[in-house]
Amino acid sequence: MNTKRKRILIIDDEASFTRLLQLNLNHTGRYTAEVVNDATTAVKVARQFDPDIILLDVMMPGMDGGDVAVQLRASPTLKDKPIVFLTAAVKRGEISSHSGSLGGLPFIAKPIDFQEVVEYIEKEAGPKVPAYMNTRLSPGWS
Repeated sequence: MNTKRKRILIIDDEASFTRLLQLNLNHTGRYTAEVVNDATTAVKVARQFDPDIILLDVMMPGMDGGDVAVQLRASPTLKDKPIVFLTAAVKRGEISSHSGSLGGLPFIAKPIDFQEVVEYIEKEAGPKVPAYMNTRLSPGWS
């Protein structure tokens, strides 16, 4: 079975963190991860890479993750790409008090748990089932 690898764009200024995450994602054989360590070039790289999902750090020098997210949403080719924030500003125990989102986007607290990242990728960038396929069949239909 030949399945397409999901394309993951990691935007974070911490080069050692992004390199480790990229290596682990690529090692699974299910993902192709690309890294951007400079927020000012993130949108340009995202357009070229065409990711299935974007993992975006909240706090970066020069331009924060919120500003990058606004630019990504303004791009016609990127506006519908799922974004998951990565942040050290919110601790793992505080996630429920934020309803699991920052600015309406899901987030993962740092330090990250690799399995949690994979779960978010699969949830947010998984195959989208058309609405008509989510309806239950009427009794008597098979």
